[in-house]
Amino acid sequence: MRKAPSPPLVSNVAIALNAVIAVVDGDRPEVLCVRAPLDSDAEGPARDLALPYGPFDPERHRTFEIGMREWVERQTHVSLGYVEQLYTFGDKGREAPAAALSGGAGERVISVGYLALAPSPAELLAEDAAWADWYSFFPWEDWRGGEPPILRERIIPALEAWAGRAKKADIRESRKMRVNLSFGRDGFGWEEERTLDRYELMYEAGLVIEAWRDRKTAQLEPPPGEEPGRGDVGISMISDHRRILATAIGRLRGKLKYRPVIFEMVGPAFTLLQLQRTVEAIVGFEFHKQNFRRSVEKSGFVEATGETTGETGGRPAALFRVDRAGLKDRAAAGLAIPRLRRAGD
Repeated sequence: MRKAPSPPLVSNVAIALNAVIAVVDGDRPEVLCVRAPLDSDAEGPARDLALPYGPFDPERHRTFEIGMREWVERQTHVSLGYVEQLYTFGDKGREAPAAALSGGAGERVISVGYLALAPSPAELLAEDAAWADWYSFFPWEDWRGGEPPILRERIIPALEAWAGRAKKADIRESRKMRVNLSFGRDGFGWEEERTLDRYELMYEAGLVIEAWRDRKTAQLEPPPGEEPGRGDVGISMISDHRRILATAIGRLRGKLKYRPVIFEMVGPAFTLLQLQRTVEAIVGFEFHKQNFRRSVEKSGFVEATGETTGETGGRPAALFRVDRAGLKDRAAAGLAIPRLRRAGD
């Protein structure tokens, strides 16, 4: 019997650990960022934002999660609580521009992403760490004030032009359908979980600066159309960190419906309005107040504390806390939220 050939050896592979640390501060969903090391080739003093990241050291880190927690604490001085593994990002070329891993120049970078949730933004002691509104990276995702103007003024026209540039009719139709599905056009509803689909479509169409930067780094032809200016279509991030962030937002939005993870993002006592504003901030839509209140009260996830607060600005509001027994009994259930309201529905 012939011996099966040995698999080819893989060399120059680095494993990176990335963390998306999400909180809601008032009505702002925020993510913890760090300033990337200054690129000697960059023009001006601007430094791109990055998610906390660092290399996995098999000699020092017993697990990926231990390594990720260590890197986050080293870069931001923030200790993490709730953490879950998000995704492994290993597409060839995704590390362009290189994520500046120690000793990782020229290596193919495989990133293991994590999602961490906290009830409030921790005080930051590291100079290069900052909390950033995640809608500053994805301004088209926030529908709480109606359809974001950037969609109809910039994004949709550019995507329609991109779809129309395809030389073959079947490709044009395929692109048009992808735009309609991802962005809720032509009779399709907007699905908040499709955050990554929308970003990747915009990347493919050359609407985000990362598409131009990465193709330039790889010495490829630039995408068709006009190159976006810095910050024109959301704030850019290093490497594919904006893609990782989009993955985390979509995951969290979807998970609200089948796991009670929202209670990792509230304090020990809260009003139902504060809980509603937290969920709205994540999902990017407003809810019907009374319908939301009824759904929460029937969920079994919360219980009244018997106390009230006047911090809401109106009459005293009842305070609630998480019902830990109910949370344990319904760990496989999400928070039933009312149908999302959308301008024009």
